[in-house]
Amino acid sequence: MFGFILKRLGLAVCVALAVSILAFLLLRLSGDPAVAIAGEGARQVDIDLIRQAYGFNRPLPLQYLEWLSRILMGDFGDSIYFKVPAAPLIFSKLATTLSLGLAALLLALLISVPLGVLAAVYRNSWLDRLCLALAVVGQALPNFFFALLLIMLFSIKLRWLPVSGSDSWLHFFMPTIALGYYIAPAFMRLIRAGMIEVLEADYIRTARAKGLPVSLVIFKHGLRNAIVPVVALTAVQLGFLLGGSVVVETIFALDGLGYLAYQSITFKDYPVMQLIVLLLSVIYVLLTLASDIANAWLDPRIRVA
Repeated sequence: MFGFILKRLGLAVCVALAVSILAFLLLRLSGDPAVAIAGEGARQVDIDLIRQAYGFNRPLPLQYLEWLSRILMGDFGDSIYFKVPAAPLIFSKLATTLSLGLAALLLALLISVPLGVLAAVYRNSWLDRLCLALAVVGQALPNFFFALLLIMLFSIKLRWLPVSGSDSWLHFFMPTIALGYYIAPAFMRLIRAGMIEVLEADYIRTARAKGLPVSLVIFKHGLRNAIVPVVALTAVQLGFLLGGSVVVETIFALDGLGYLAYQSITFKDYPVMQLIVLLLSVIYVLLTLASDIANAWLDPRIRVA
């Protein structure tokens, strides 16, 4: 197990390094940062001065090595637009995005696990078709459109919930539903497929032949073995929620990392954009590493392979 963890850790470091290179190059190759900072109508002299001040006139490999060395030493740079250090600005918004992501993930699991089990147990019945229809609707409905529908219903028509802000838990109610319902179908289909395969296994037939209660057979012997792929998907979906909440946070004006990313893109705040991309990528890599270790612990066949 220790050797497996070391291998996965080394792979995670390599992936994080590759992601840092891509994050740096994509933002650099999207346009001249000096022109973006100077603004439209700036003189060439001013652009050259900005390029020299920020080191944009140096070769890209040298710029990357200097940027990475500063990151490793804890120097994350300053925001061009907000005029404050980038790291405290980003970490002050991270708690809001984490809270939203975890709440949406919990909601998705609360929806998908019971529906996936029911769809597998009552396979090809009207209940199975109803669960699959809900999954198709949830996957096909864009989260931003669903968010607008929620605003129209709960804020404009019923006047139960606030439209925007992040001051109380009520402000997180609609964003959580919008994100949670969007990722729930993937969990439900995976649990349904896993449960159908497990319920046809020989040891399930043996457990039923022994006269064990149906609930014990389904949840202890069936769901426990079908839940292994869900662990990996949970890490992937949480990473998606952290990085993909830009639209939802912007719609509801939540003071989180997604809304800050939208602002930094709008105002061409390159240090903040780079740090957000790097931070979310590292979190995603760590979540994937944690899911690999958890799967290896749950299923010894993985670490043997």
